[in-house]
Amino acid sequence: MKNIRNFCIIAHIDHGKTTLADRLIEWTGLLPKEEKEKHKQILDTMEIEKERGITIKSQTVRLTHNFDGKDYILNLIDTPGHVDFTYEVSRALKACEGAILVVDASQGIEAQTLSNFYLAFNENLEIIPVINKIDLPNADINMCLEELNNEFGYKKEEVLLISAKNGTNIDILLDEIVKRIPPPRGDEKNPLKALVFDAIYDNYKGVIVYVRLFDGELKVGDEIIFMSKEEKIFKVEEVGYIQLKFKPCEKLQTGEVGYFTASIKNISDARIGDTVTTFYNKALEPLEGYKEVKPYVFSSVFPVDPDEFEALSFAMEKLKLNDPALIYEKDNSLALGFGFRCGFLGMLHLEVFTERLSREHNIDVILTAPSVTYKVKLKNSEEVIFIDNPIKFPDPVEIEETYEPYVKAEIVVTSEYIGNCISLAESARGVQIGITYIDSKRVLLEYEIPLAEIIYNFYDRLKSISKGYASLDYHIIGYKESKLVKLDILVAHEKIDAFSQIVYEGSAVYKGRQIVERLKDIIPRQQFPVALQAAIGNKIIARETISAFRKDVLAKCYGGDITRKRKLLEKQKEGKKKLKRFGKVDIPQDAFVKILKTSEDENK
Repeated sequence: MKNIRNFCIIAHIDHGKTTLADRLIEWTGLLPKEEKEKHKQILDTMEIEKERGITIKSQTVRLTHNFDGKDYILNLIDTPGHVDFTYEVSRALKACEGAILVVDASQGIEAQTLSNFYLAFNENLEIIPVINKIDLPNADINMCLEELNNEFGYKKEEVLLISAKNGTNIDILLDEIVKRIPPPRGDEKNPLKALVFDAIYDNYKGVIVYVRLFDGELKVGDEIIFMSKEEKIFKVEEVGYIQLKFKPCEKLQTGEVGYFTASIKNISDARIGDTVTTFYNKALEPLEGYKEVKPYVFSSVFPVDPDEFEALSFAMEKLKLNDPALIYEKDNSLALGFGFRCGFLGMLHLEVFTERLSREHNIDVILTAPSVTYKVKLKNSEEVIFIDNPIKFPDPVEIEETYEPYVKAEIVVTSEYIGNCISLAESARGVQIGITYIDSKRVLLEYEIPLAEIIYNFYDRLKSISKGYASLDYHIIGYKESKLVKLDILVAHEKIDAFSQIVYEGSAVYKGRQIVERLKDIIPRQQFPVALQAAIGNKIIARETISAFRKDVLAKCYGGDITRKRKLLEKQKEGKKKLKRFGKVDIPQDAFVKILKTSEDENK
């Protein structure tokens, strides 16, 4: 155990975590340095990750490094940087004794840098501060050193200066990892106690469980149980560690990070954060697990082709296997047919999910407008209900109070864009709770903002108004009372449930008018006038009309008496009246997608 070091890399998005992981892998000999250009984003296994240059899933790898004549095992976990995937970071931190905090030399400390530092600090990890990208022409190393000292109290000599791209000082960083990060603690003689920090599914081996051993040892043939589901016993078939590929070994010992398989067919049996122990020599208490992942953003997902519902159902099961944050249940809509109501951690999580459905399973889907979970207190009752779907919103006469979730948002921005950011936060119904100057140029703005305002392109608009300089981090702080209403959209006097939204009363008229104006351009003209209406309960708050086609019924008249023409026109008029009463409007499938996209574009 003295020669083991378990650590992860944490940073704000795009500060060079994955590039640093690539260099560490090369310097420790897993890949040749000469082939650096061939091996980019080595630990990013998904096509989307490589294309976008972001990390979505935490990945682990076992490295070896010689220091003072001794070989050390370094277990590295590369983590995501985007705020939507903070749960991945928290899972990685539980399996480590140390963390490398990466700061971009040209951008300095940003919102997610602060957030990830405190996540690691609260886990009592040894943190090594690193300034990356020192080779950039606009690198401001003194500014970064000053910020690290002001914010976290690090002295100049404690901070390492590196370039992950060029490999500058990577060898020094490896030595510092061995010197600064403590070895794991535990006792091999105690009963097995292993923390499950990730799991993936293999078609041949079943669930492959990633574990960190805190006590005991794990070997092939052991009969193990997951302590949250003690009734199920599994026999270990393979154990090993990960060096870009799965490397089987005889056993895993206390302090090591590795994997095992045990013919586990159901991913729910290997719950993330659970504790693994042996059946005949059980641990007395489980390890402190992770918090349950709570989705913040909800949207209904329907296949574009209704016949693909079964394929979509199968695809959802497969995606759930390696994305434990995805939560879904069956849903249906009169307009769109059968689908699923899904919960996501944020808009990026939702976007990645739909891209994976399209690429990995070749299924195109329609999404309803994203919403959050609201709280409603009913009259004449102490009951408080939670609502994540507008269809379930009670009748206004039954409601006493409504509440919506709020977040504490931390915006780090340069002083020249403070005014723009304050205006944006206030337009999103934000209340300022603090403003702190990090240094002479950078400011930390703290706001309490409704989550519903944050999820809908707030981040994109923030980047736009600050020319890319502002960064955002947020976390849920609870519910606050707010006047909420259900906004219904009627097409030809028929309510379309897929267009329904729960909105703040003050913006309901604006949003209703926005939607009916867009629908007027999207829905094709019919043989009769089509009324498009936005309503709150029985009150119509916005209306547009799609004018009817007029068929030229006089085209077949060649001369003749005027009464003949009048008769044809009267007949047409009566027919249109009848159509207006009984005619059905077929809404194009892409109308739902277009409404969402147009809304996003306008928000930008």
